[in-house]
Amino acid sequence: QVQLVESGGGLVQTGGSLRLSCAASGRVISIGSMAWYRQAPGKQRELVASFTSISGPNYADSVKGRFSISRDNGKKMIYLQMNSLKTEDTAVYYCNAKLQLSGSWGDYWGQGTQVTVSS
Repeated sequence: QVQLVESGGGLVQTGGSLRLSCAASGRVISIGSMAWYRQAPGKQRELVASFTSISGPNYADSVKGRFSISRDNGKKMIYLQMNSLKTEDTAVYYCNAKLQLSGSWGDYWGQGTQVTVSS
């Protein structure tokens, strides 16, 4: 079964850092485009960072200069490095990726990991 599993969330103080990881498991050949989204309580899910081989990385204005998206295709891992965290970064973070399986590509979502930034 192919799935994405996030980890690395937790509680951190303002100004701190966290690194979120997203592991692709199953019969995955490679990772294509990828993205991280977040959803805060009472708010819609929003795009935080994305990456395609054509456009490279893109970031929401609210996280530019603080967050960095990356991947390790060999390990089938996607990362989100988050620095200088603010209370408004508190949310459940989800990874999303196009995964190449044998003969096809599919769109997959992780289950989410909670990030809480305290003042």
